[in-house]
Amino acid sequence: MVGTKIRFTGAKAPCGRTVDGEHYLDDDGQGLVIRDEYFSCGCRRIRHEYHDGSIQVTAVRHDGKVVREEFGADHGT
Repeated sequence: MVGTKIRFTGAKAPCGRTVDGEHYLDDDGQGLVIRDEYFSCGCRRIRHEYHDGSIQVTAVRHDGKVVREEFGADHGT
């Protein structure tokens, strides 16, 4: 798997600021999909889809506070 990074501009970060950043996408073609967003303020948002169909979604503010966290049936419990 080799992911791709794409720059974006003017997106709302988990802290509420509108900033630029990078979107990272990696897909093995068999169900594992990694979508991460890295904001210039230091916030990040992740979405990982696993082979079993479960999904993990997390948003972390630049101060380290987790503002949203969702886990599928088999991950993170």
